[in-house]
Amino acid sequence: MIILFIASMMLGTVAGLFAGLFGIGGGLIMVPVLAMLFAMQGFAAENVMIMAVATSLATIILTAVASVIAHHRLGAVLWGKVLRLAPGIMVGSALGAVIADRISGEVLRYIFIVYLLYAALQLALQRKPSTGRKPSSRFLDHTAGLVIGGMSAIIGIGGGTLTVPYLVYFQIPIRNAVAVSSACGLPIAVAGAASYILLGWQSPLLPEWSLGYIYLPSFIGIVLTSVITAPIGAKLASSIPAQKLKRYFSLLLLVVAAKMIWF
Repeated sequence: MIILFIASMMLGTVAGLFAGLFGIGGGLIMVPVLAMLFAMQGFAAENVMIMAVATSLATIILTAVASVIAHHRLGAVLWGKVLRLAPGIMVGSALGAVIADRISGEVLRYIFIVYLLYAALQLALQRKPSTGRKPSSRFLDHTAGLVIGGMSAIIGIGGGTLTVPYLVYFQIPIRNAVAVSSACGLPIAVAGAASYILLGWQSPLLPEWSLGYIYLPSFIGIVLTSVITAPIGAKLASSIPAQKLKRYFSLLLLVVAAKMIWF
């Protein structure tokens, strides 16, 4: 437990820095590293990926709160849009956790690999989301919320790489889209983490210090350091050529994806 706690603190340091620097959630880094750490510590093979996803999702709760407060103070959060997306997101996140619990750890690993490749390509090409012709309908927002929440819970992320392009496509300015996406990360994380706790409550072969599928020593270790380094990363982003760094980060994601293929 001590080794995992220390390793998780180191992971939180890096994940928080990257999250602040690149404006994307740390789940892309946390999930694969946690999966490797859990496997090295001899956790049951069928639980490794789902515990990594659940633990990553739980850490997003605190980072999402901090992010929402910052964006709200800047007046960037469109709360009407958040309230339209939130119900679908929460239902989708709960359903996503159920799906992740029903599929094998191997399938879950390959779903995450595909998403890593998608995120790496998005960062490498640095495409700006295309803009649509008219605002989205209430029905479309509810449907999009289901999809965003479901995918985010399955993969263990805050959903920014899905939410921002959707909002920008329907004529939401990028500044507001990022703020709304940050606010939507909170219901994703809360509903997903709560679902993973309930689903894993009676699960066999879980290690000590597990709360459902969430491994508490790693959760605490990541949170302790990521809340410190995320603001540092955000400050560095204004003084470092971020466009070039995003390409380097995309290469890192490709390396992580390759590592997970042969993991």
